Amino acid sequence: MASFLKDLWARFSGAGERDRASEVVADAVEYKGFRIRPAPYASKGQYQTAGVIEKDSEAGVKEHRFVRAETHASKDDAVAFAIVKGKQIIDEQGERIFT
Repeated sequence: MASFLKDLWARFSGAGERDRASEVVADAVEYKGFRIRPAPYASKGQYQTAGVIEKDSEAGVKEHRFVRAETHASKDDAVAFAIVKGKQIIDEQGERIFT
């Protein structure tokens, strides 16, 4: 019963969708010393724009996860747009995304 209620709450709060945002579904793209890993996920019959930006450092791999409001009819479109958004985030914020 508790598991059912937990699953129901996750559906209403969107927690399950946020967890899926960490699932990388395409190869990483190198850009200006960063790696962009597209991670769109299915949401309400569409694919949500999401991804991970990584950069190697002396302390290890730095990571920034992003989810955007844009949705797409196909996973391939969502992957392509996640790469565009990742590049835009890097161009606008650079290293500041990790602070």
